[in-house]
Amino acid sequence: MSGLPSDRFYTGVWAVLSGLTLVTFSVGETDLSGRGVMLLLITISFAKGQLVANYFMGLRHAGWLWRGIILAYFLVVGGMIVIAYLIGLRS
Repeated sequence: MSGLPSDRFYTGVWAVLSGLTLVTFSVGETDLSGRGVMLLLITISFAKGQLVANYFMGLRHAGWLWRGIILAYFLVVGGMIVIAYLIGLRS
C-alpha cells in the first residue's frame, strides 16, 4: 500500500461534496436570505473548494506555496462576494 487514500475515501469525499451541494440548493429553493444565510453559503463554498483542491486536484501533497495560493484565492474571492453582498444591503 502506497499510503494513498482508497477509492472508498474519495467516494466519501464526493458524497460530502454532493451533500453540501444539496444543502446550498435547498437554501436557494426555500428563498432564505440574510447575513447568516450568506455566511453559511460562503462557508460551504469555501469548504467545497478546499475539498476539491486537496483531494481531487492533489494539493494535499503539494508544497505550502501552492496550497497558500489556492487558499488566498478562495479567501479573496469569497471576501469580495461578502463585501459586494453587504454593499448591496445598504443600497
